[in-house]
Amino acid sequence: MFYWKNLRNFVDMKTSIDFLPESVQRDLHQLVALIREEIQDVAMIILFGSYAKNTFVRHDVTEDYGGGLIEFNSDYDILVVSKKRLGKSEGNLETRIRDRFAEGKEENEVTKVQLVSESISKLNNALSEGRYFYVDAVNDGVLLYDTGEYELATPQALNYSKINELAQEYYDERFSDGLDFMKGANFYYKDQNYQKSIFLLHQATENFTKTIPLVYALYGHKEHDLKFLLDKCKGYSQELVRVFPRDTAEEKRLFELLRRAYLEARYNKKNFIVTKEDIDALTPKIEQLKQVVEKVCHDRIAYYDSQIKQ
Repeated sequence: MFYWKNLRNFVDMKTSIDFLPESVQRDLHQLVALIREEIQDVAMIILFGSYAKNTFVRHDVTEDYGGGLIEFNSDYDILVVSKKRLGKSEGNLETRIRDRFAEGKEENEVTKVQLVSESISKLNNALSEGRYFYVDAVNDGVLLYDTGEYELATPQALNYSKINELAQEYYDERFSDGLDFMKGANFYYKDQNYQKSIFLLHQATENFTKTIPLVYALYGHKEHDLKFLLDKCKGYSQELVRVFPRDTAEEKRLFELLRRAYLEARYNKKNFIVTKEDIDALTPKIEQLKQVVEKVCHDRIAYYDSQIKQ
């Protein structure tokens, strides 16, 4: 059972999930229970995104440019509002919740979970500033749990001039970091240090993919997992599918090698084998990713600019 102690401050926020399939309702009940068990001082739990809007898709199979089949499933997007900042333990807690949620389920039966954790003070600051990632989460969200101890600030509309300014700022910083990591990867490639080279290619890929939601939603994902980050970007550009299609065994191997590099290139050097040929195959893909990100972000910033001039 969900608990709503005080709803006077949420007159516009939905509180029922009866419109969702029973299997989804069961999942959400389980997630609320797990979150409350794992995270102390939870003030609110809000479902946002496609499931809150009832626009989710499950087992949507499409064909990519190379003829391979790609299955797309919406994630459960959950905003966890805590009484104070979680700090360094946040990543571990979120991983435990995801792992416990997946226990006893077949891999293809588990809906991915995206947890966004914010303190009540940071969330209210974001709402007061009109940060529309958070404004949308509150305006379109479903309140799954509330202690009744806190009020949410009234969401403010953010004008396009400010949106444009923030998006450009985020783009300049994050995209530039990606370019720097590519330069570093090339340096170590020439030095025949392929482990450091692939680690920096991972960092370049991570920063490029994180640039897109920063520009489109003014929100930065905290995860380092490339599969997760690329999945979250597909809603903004299907061109990303062409960068890492994964429709052959070799494509899958290369992507997993890049994905594993974040940890193994640093902590498992003895067993993490990377060859010159691996770097030669991956570098053009990340160059392609860079071009896609640059295009879609420039297009979005141009859209913001056009709205200012209206």
